[in-house]
Amino acid sequence: MYKLSDLINKLEKILTNKNLSETISIRISNNENFDFQINNLVKHQNHQDIKEITESFSEVINDEPYIKNFEITEKYFINLEIDVDKFINDSRNFKQAIKDKDSKTIILDYGGPNIGKPLHVGHLRSLNLGRSLYQINKAAGHNVLSDIHMGDWGMPIAQIIGFIDHKNLDIEKVEIDDLEKIYPESSALYSANNDFKEIAQSINKELNENKENVLKKWKKIKDISIDSLKQTLKILNHDFDLWMGESDVNHLIPKMINKLNKNNKISLDNGAYVSNLNSDPKILITKSDGSYLYLTTDLATVLNRIELYKFDKTLYIVDKRQKLHFEQLFKSIDYFDFGNEDYEHIAFGTINDSNGNPFRTRDGDTKKLIDLFEEASTYIKKININLDKKTNQLLANTVLTFSDLITNRMTDYKFDLDKFTSINGKTGIYVQYAHVRAKKLIKNSDIEMKKLTVDISKIDDSDLNLIRGFMKFENYFNQAINNSEPHHLADYLYEISNLFNSMYQNVNILDNQNKVVKNNKLIISKYFIEYSEFLMDLLGLEPVEQM
Repeated sequence: MYKLSDLINKLEKILTNKNLSETISIRISNNENFDFQINNLVKHQNHQDIKEITESFSEVINDEPYIKNFEITEKYFINLEIDVDKFINDSRNFKQAIKDKDSKTIILDYGGPNIGKPLHVGHLRSLNLGRSLYQINKAAGHNVLSDIHMGDWGMPIAQIIGFIDHKNLDIEKVEIDDLEKIYPESSALYSANNDFKEIAQSINKELNENKENVLKKWKKIKDISIDSLKQTLKILNHDFDLWMGESDVNHLIPKMINKLNKNNKISLDNGAYVSNLNSDPKILITKSDGSYLYLTTDLATVLNRIELYKFDKTLYIVDKRQKLHFEQLFKSIDYFDFGNEDYEHIAFGTINDSNGNPFRTRDGDTKKLIDLFEEASTYIKKININLDKKTNQLLANTVLTFSDLITNRMTDYKFDLDKFTSINGKTGIYVQYAHVRAKKLIKNSDIEMKKLTVDISKIDDSDLNLIRGFMKFENYFNQAINNSEPHHLADYLYEISNLFNSMYQNVNILDNQNKVVKNNKLIISKYFIEYSEFLMDLLGLEPVEQM
């Protein structure tokens, strides 16, 4: 399978030899006569060796078997035309073009639910981005681990236990619906009542001392919560490799703090441990009362993961409002000499209602994620009452996923069910419909597809446009994985779905009397199915069989 990355590597070596080390960027061409464009030489047009560089570029491009034609303009724009005949006969190997020779172990930290609280709309982007980046990195040949990283320890848990005791509730009879009410009520009581605050602080101390009675209550609360989380996540088509939480590393923190203190990396400041790294604001490791912060737990989690998983990189998929936290975390990891692993904060914007306001219920509470799913499901059911339950659920998940991922992750967006469930436009419903249409076409053809080949001499413009659409896959994939931005693949899925629909509507395929034309369009449709199904998988979508 031809890889654009092979050409990129050759061109980058030419630049490196001229002390112009940089990444070659291949873009989709706006010129209808060409498929791709390289703009790297534009800024170097006054370089003393530009003529030699251009000649070297020409030699390399000219030797590429998949490049049919190219030009280097007077302003040093490089336009490339791919040989369609060679490409289409090799296109079924497109999944191999994205395999990374340098396989890594990557941990994806996302989801981050708190025990006792339901998943809400604020978790949607983290879940969708995490699942998609998991699939994308896996497709590139990396070893990927997903960790939900639960908030299952500390004061919030102590408040819940204290509230249950305060109200004389039987913890053995407490269910998830009860916990969802207790969580905010216990937090409010903690803020308003000093006596309850002392009780909760005492329970938290006992929790950290592993007192059996308190641990038993904590485990009950945790088990109820995880069971509920797993039920919701199953409906939403999410799963995790690791179900780790703050409780798994809490016992490591005292040893970590002692070692950092011994190595003069932290020091006491008014009772609080503070990093000795010169930073503004100061980086707190513990509070003045000795309690831990999110940063403390995250640092311990890093050490635990290094020991357990020998990873190369961790991606934290958390909203952009936590920017400072991760800046401090990464600075601390480096300053404390925790290792040579890489860390990156994959930030994202918020989801708002159709008016641009924070997404809440009528009562002002944060909307549950399962409630949003049910709204989407009900909405779709009204549009098409003939859908079976499974298809309805798959389409509801499609709406929640595609509308989210087609938006640049850094952009806030409005959630609009009317818009996102439309059969027209850049919607998940649209791409599902195109896929169903293609599958139905192949099924109704009653032709042995394995025996068909494309006759390039007989393709029309709509065929050619779709084939050229297939050529862009590696380019879009590289953008998605290099920048951790799945929206490139969502855009691409919509693009080829649109191109397929144009081809489909151009002529009557099944009743076409020209056998060559008919066979061409059938085999190209089969290619479309393979590309679209793979893209859906990368985005976390499951294809439906009917609409």
